Amino acid sequence: MAAFGANLLALLQLSAYLAWPLITVILASLLAISYALYNLFFHPLRPVPGPKLWAATQIPYTLTWLSGRLHIIVHELHEKHGDVVRIAPNRLSFTHPDAWQRIRGHRKSGQGEHGKDSTFYFTNKNNILGASRDDHSRYRRILAHAFSAKSMQDQQPLIMQYVDLLMQQLSERTEDENGRPREAVVNLAAWFNFATFDVIGDLAFGEPFGCLQESRYHPWVEAIFHGVEQFGVMIALRMYSPGLVGIAKRLGFIGSTELQVAYARERITRRLALETGRPDFVEAMAMVKPGNGQALTMEEMASNARMLVLAGSETTATALSGAAYFLARHPETQRRLEAEVRSSFASEEEIDLFSVNKLRYMLAVLDEAMRMFPPVPTQLPRACQPGGDVICGYQVPGGTGLDIFPWAMNYSSRNFTQPNEFIPERWLDGDDYSGQQLNKQRHNALQPFSVGPRNCIGKNLAYVEMRLILARLIWNYNLVLGDQASESFLACKSFNLWMKGPLNIRLIPVKE
Repeated sequence: MAAFGANLLALLQLSAYLAWPLITVILASLLAISYALYNLFFHPLRPVPGPKLWAATQIPYTLTWLSGRLHIIVHELHEKHGDVVRIAPNRLSFTHPDAWQRIRGHRKSGQGEHGKDSTFYFTNKNNILGASRDDHSRYRRILAHAFSAKSMQDQQPLIMQYVDLLMQQLSERTEDENGRPREAVVNLAAWFNFATFDVIGDLAFGEPFGCLQESRYHPWVEAIFHGVEQFGVMIALRMYSPGLVGIAKRLGFIGSTELQVAYARERITRRLALETGRPDFVEAMAMVKPGNGQALTMEEMASNARMLVLAGSETTATALSGAAYFLARHPETQRRLEAEVRSSFASEEEIDLFSVNKLRYMLAVLDEAMRMFPPVPTQLPRACQPGGDVICGYQVPGGTGLDIFPWAMNYSSRNFTQPNEFIPERWLDGDDYSGQQLNKQRHNALQPFSVGPRNCIGKNLAYVEMRLILARLIWNYNLVLGDQASESFLACKSFNLWMKGPLNIRLIPVKE
């Protein structure tokens, strides 16, 4: 009997120990169910169409984001549900062109700004990308001179120097040992990155990264690419708790950006030590004019230079890669562009930053390439202003995430006729493309440089580089896809920026 009593007592004690975890699991389950039911039936965003599971919990959005295919899945959701879709409990996505101005455009006096979503912009407080409204205005005023038409003219020799070096490197790879032209397969995605990183490195730090000269990525540039997927993991963690990012860094799952910051600071210091002036970003940041507000600190200069390097190189190289890919896949389009380029100049020396502006069809090719392979395919989200707003017909509460996925916007069948077809003619007024007339009123869906007071400050520089490099490339070569793997070049993951693979293009020298 005593043994039975002891066993019963032990069983009761074990049950007591197990009861608390069981109660915890039950309470957590009830809380999760209540949260999901609230999101589905009581949340202010419940009238917005979308998949019920995505509206109930953040998990589908997070898992799809981590897959690198969120831009594709969101496009599919828009095709099914319409121009406004609820893609998370407190997040909306838009493909109606009006959303650009409503979310990111200039606001009337007294209206609040739909500010940057802190989940995605937590590392960019000291630069033009993620700064507060006041700091952004100050940064923009200071940097605006470096991107003006006058600066483009002053920077022409510097930019031409690297375009010449790019063409020299390609020429060496398309010549035999006797200097005779020959076909060769090269990874143009890499070479475009080499060129654009060297240009922006010189403009931002007063010296290039040496990518073109050494035919390889600088270690700092490699670190940028390696950090793209890590950025995706950090965002996923922050969707649940910002503190998780710090834990992941301490455990070594996520690398630090301190080396990049230190490199930028060291290069800025070296550039400031130069006694001679030069038309670059550092001079614009260091020579603050009256009325531009408080001068930039060293940390602000380093942070802005680091951001300009990333935003002013990778995106331009991506647009060029997309253009080369589509031209190689569409011989008729390439022949029309060849005819325009080769009939517009008497010699290659005539191709410069200003003469390329007359290439009307080339601009259409670049715009169509950026439509179908947007340099930034995912959301760069905003958060709805406190007090809420009415956006595309829906009452949106304050704090709601506001996403515009350029991929989904650009491939929307409501915005573009034949959205999956590469048709530069859709951007030419008066050109014979009657099928697009149905969607002309929604052409402003394409905004590769965004809109409003925070639109891309480097738009002029990007177009200059793209037109100049593409014109020189088409002047010298015919383009053909170099291998089967490059056929699927567009099928790469994205975490705001693309994780691009090789783009192997067969360069066929033009016979003079």
